[in-house]
Amino acid sequence: MARRAKPDHEARSLSKEAVLRFLAENPGRSTKRDLAKAFGVKGDERYVLKDILADLQAEGVLEGGRKSYRRPGELPSVAVLEIRGRDDDGGLLATPVEWDEDERGPRPRFAVRFGSQGATAGVGDRILAQLNYDDPDAPSASIIRKLERRTARVLGVFRQTPGGGGRIEPVERRQLEYVVPAGAAADARDGDLVEIEPAQRHRSGLPSGSVVEVIGSLKTERAISTIALHAHSIPHVFPRAVLDEAERAGAATMDNREDWRELPLVTIDPRDAKDHDDAVHAAPDEDPANLSGFVVTVAIADVSWYVRPATKLDAEAKLRGNSVYFPDRVVPMLPERISNDLCSLREGVDRPALAVRMVFDAQGDKRRHQFHRIMMRSHAKFAYEDAQAAIDGASDLAEPRLVDTVLRPLWAAYHALTQARIRRQPLDLDLPERKIVLNAEGRVDRVIVPPRLDAHKLIEEMMIQANVAAAETLEQRKQSLIYRAHDAPSMAKMEALRDFLRTLELPLAKSGNLRPAHFNGILSAVRNSEHESLVNEVVLRSQSQAAYSPENIGHFGLNLMRYAHFTSPIRRYADLIVHRALVTALGLGAGGLSEADEADLEKTAESISQAERRAMAAERDTVDRLIAQHLAERVGEEFSGRITGVTKAGLFVQLPAFGADGFVPISTLGRDYYHYDEAAHTLVGERTRLGYRLGDTVDVKLAEAVPLAGSMRFEMLTDPRELPATTGSFHKVRGRVDRSGRNRRAKNVAGKVRKKR
Repeated sequence: MARRAKPDHEARSLSKEAVLRFLAENPGRSTKRDLAKAFGVKGDERYVLKDILADLQAEGVLEGGRKSYRRPGELPSVAVLEIRGRDDDGGLLATPVEWDEDERGPRPRFAVRFGSQGATAGVGDRILAQLNYDDPDAPSASIIRKLERRTARVLGVFRQTPGGGGRIEPVERRQLEYVVPAGAAADARDGDLVEIEPAQRHRSGLPSGSVVEVIGSLKTERAISTIALHAHSIPHVFPRAVLDEAERAGAATMDNREDWRELPLVTIDPRDAKDHDDAVHAAPDEDPANLSGFVVTVAIADVSWYVRPATKLDAEAKLRGNSVYFPDRVVPMLPERISNDLCSLREGVDRPALAVRMVFDAQGDKRRHQFHRIMMRSHAKFAYEDAQAAIDGASDLAEPRLVDTVLRPLWAAYHALTQARIRRQPLDLDLPERKIVLNAEGRVDRVIVPPRLDAHKLIEEMMIQANVAAAETLEQRKQSLIYRAHDAPSMAKMEALRDFLRTLELPLAKSGNLRPAHFNGILSAVRNSEHESLVNEVVLRSQSQAAYSPENIGHFGLNLMRYAHFTSPIRRYADLIVHRALVTALGLGAGGLSEADEADLEKTAESISQAERRAMAAERDTVDRLIAQHLAERVGEEFSGRITGVTKAGLFVQLPAFGADGFVPISTLGRDYYHYDEAAHTLVGERTRLGYRLGDTVDVKLAEAVPLAGSMRFEMLTDPRELPATTGSFHKVRGRVDRSGRNRRAKNVAGKVRKKR
C-alpha cells in the first residue's frame, strides 16, 4: 500500500534517530501519545509519526506498539507482573507476565514494594508496577495498581504424551481439557498436580497452556486436600520469617496479670485435639443475695500477648483469617510454636490467658461479669466422651475428686444456663454433622455421626456466654470491635419459605414480626414426622449467612442483641482483634488494639469473612472428593438416599451413610416433561403428574464417580410419586424426550452442579 504524502512543513526533529533518542532518555514516557506530545505532532503529522514507528518496528530496532514502545532487549520500566510467592522474610515476589528469555535472559523476580497510590496485592494477583534495576541482584517493583486477572490459572493433572508435551485433566468437571505443547511442561511428570497458564484460545481444537507450577504427585496421601488449597488459593506454607518470629517468642511474664494458677480450670476438647485454647470452671455463688446461683469462669489463651500488631506473625494471621480443617490435616492460622505450644492450655503448665468471670442466678440469667488478664494452670484435660462418662458414672477415668469438685459444678451451672437458653429460644435446627475417619493411607475408612453429648453443649453454651460478655464490655467502654453478625432472613427468602410451608399447611408469621421462636414452632410441629428432614433443610436455606462486621446488627440465629467471637483466637483472627480490643479498653497492658487495627476494622472484617467462606468451600470440596474417591470402585451399586436439592437440571441426592451428594440429571427421570416448582421444591411430570420432592427418601444406583472433580452421578431407581397440590409457579423444562429418555436440553448440563448453601 502506498504511503500517504508527508506534509511539506514536517518538523526536522521528527526522525527515526530523534524518536529512538527520546525513548532511550525517557523510559517512562514510551506511548504513542507521549511521543506525539514530545514532538508537537498534530493533524496530518500523526501519519508521519505512525510511519516512522512502523519503519522502526520493521527494521527490528523497536518493539511493542499496543501500549508502549521499547528497544529490543531493553528492560522495561513499567510492566505487568504476577505475584508468585514470598521470600524468607514474607515479602512478596513477582515475575513479568510477558518476558522473552532468548532476548533478555532469565525471567527476573522482583521484590514488591507498595507504591504511593495505596494499592495492595497478594499472592496470585497481577499488578502494573514501576520496575527498579538499581540493584541487579535484587530488582524491585512498586505497585501502580492491581489488575483484574483476565485469564485465571487452571488446576489439573498432567498426563504426559509422546514428544515431550501433555494434556491437562481438569479437577473440575466444568473446566476444559488443555493441551501442553512440547517445551511448556516445565518439570511436570505424569500424574503430577499442576497449575497452567492458558494461552490465547484458537477457534478450533483444544485450548493450550503452559505449566507454571508443579504442586506434587496425586499419589501422595494429602493430594485431595492439596487440590482444595490451590484451587481456593489458601496460604498453607509459613514464610521462614514468620516461623523465626514464632520461635523467638518466650514465656509470658506476670506483668499486669493476676495469679489464678490455683483455680482448678480444666479443658474439655475432642479426643484428638492438639491445641487447647479454652478452659472452664464453675462453682456455687457464695453471695447470699444470689441463692443457688453460679460463678462461671471461661479462660482463653492470651494470643494477643504473642501476636502483636504490625509483626510478621500478625500479617500472616490476618492473611489466613482462620484455620482450615480437612479430614487429613489442619492448615493453622498460626505456627505450631504458638498454637500448639505457647498458647495451648496444657495440663499442669503455666499459661497466660484472658478470663471472664460471669455470675448467673439459679435460672441461668447473667447478673454481671468481669474480665481479667491472668496466669493459669490447667488442672486436668478431658475428652468430651470421658467427661460425659464420668458424670454419668460410666467411667473411672477421672479422679473422684475432680468429678465432685470440678465436673459436677460445671454440669449444675450448665443446667441453669440451659433454662435461660430455652427461654431465649435461639434457632433450633436439627442437622447432624458427619465426620470422615481416614485410614493409614489417607483414604476414607468410614463416615460417622458423632453423638451430641451434654459435654459438647456445656462448652458451647459457656463459650456463647463469654462471647456475649466480650461484646457487652467493649460496647460499654465505647471501644470499636468486630462483631459476629447474623442478619434476619430477607423478605424474598421468607416469601419463598412461606409458599413452601403452605403446601404442608403450616403457617408462618409476617416477616416484620419474625423471631427464631417462629421457626422453632414450625420445626417442632414436624418433629418425628415424614417432613422433619425436609423442613429443617428448607428453613436452613432461608437463613442469611453469618459474617464479621464492625457494625452491630445482632445475631438472629442465636437470638442475641450483641455477639462477638472471643473464645478461639488461635483459630480465628476476629477473636484476636476482640482480645486486643479488651486489652486496650480495660488497660490490661501490652498487646492491645493498634490505631492501624482500629482504622482498618471494616477492611479486616470483610477480609476474614471472605477467608471463612473460602475455608468452608475448600473443606466441602475436599469431603466431596474423598467420598467420590471412596465410592469410585462401587459404580453400579445401589444406595438409599435423600433428595437434598431440586433444580431445573435435576435432583441432588445425598447418601446419609456418607454425607455426600450426587446428581440425578433430569434426562434420566423417565419419558415425561418435567415442571420445576421452585416454591414447592418439586419436579412434576406433565403427563403423569407424578414427581419428586425435596426431602424424599429414594433409592439410586451409582452410575459414575469422578474423584478429581468430587462429583457423583446417580440413576434414579425409585418411581415418581403423587405430590400434594401446590401454589407455586411452574417452570417447564423444555426439550423433547427421545426414546432413550434423554432430555435434549438437560443432557448438556455439567456433571457436577452444586446446590447453594
